[in-house]
Amino acid sequence: MSVQFIASKDNPKIKHLRALIQQAAYRKKQQQTVLEGTHLCLAWLEQHSHLHALYTTEHALTHADFEKIQQHYNGHIFVISEALYKELSTLGTSIACMAVIDIPRHQHAFDPQADTLILENIQDPGNVGTLLRSAAAAGIQQILTTTGSAALWSPRVLRAGMGAHFALQCYEHIALEVALAQFKIPVYVTSLEQAQSLYSLDLSRACVWILGNEGQGVSDYALAHAQAVTIPQPGGQESLNVAIAGSVCMFEMVRQRL
Repeated sequence: MSVQFIASKDNPKIKHLRALIQQAAYRKKQQQTVLEGTHLCLAWLEQHSHLHALYTTEHALTHADFEKIQQHYNGHIFVISEALYKELSTLGTSIACMAVIDIPRHQHAFDPQADTLILENIQDPGNVGTLLRSAAAAGIQQILTTTGSAALWSPRVLRAGMGAHFALQCYEHIALEVALAQFKIPVYVTSLEQAQSLYSLDLSRACVWILGNEGQGVSDYALAHAQAVTIPQPGGQESLNVAIAGSVCMFEMVRQRL
């Protein structure tokens, strides 16, 4: 392990780091992303072994949490100024720690027999990250997203996911029509209209959940090719936040299987 100090914001490594944080097209081209915060970095190292690079500040270098990461990392640590780190950071307040990783790539197609969460055009990074956390906690291991959904491996979604990504098989830019043609298990879609109560379903076997856009809901195609499910709301609210609705559905599944 070596420690190198970088003073200039125009250093090529800093330019690469900044582009990965700010530009989705650059992340896609490089097939890399950035983990920020010691929690995410430690969670990654528990599941994987390789970091391309680690960035911190001189103050954070000796922090106990950062030292835990150093115990699992033998590569280069780049030390930058506090001002430059704050300029790059998306967290605001945390122990200075950023790691560059390769975006995981799967050798196999998704499993059409496995519990699955499909995110159709869900755009808010916080909602996507929360849904991934709930899916991982509920034992769902497979996530599909359609074009238009927030990029799963963006720093903001990673932050909201709190490490859930690393326990999931994630497939992005999947055409809903293609995916639904392959599933041979029940497919459910959340809806407020002409829908069956969630609590009347038999969720004892593998199934697929489709959740839709925050404002517009799921597409007509999803409604036409899945069983519509509603969550009873005796309090009379118009609708639930998509991340909350999805979490309620997944944990009703868990409850029935316990």
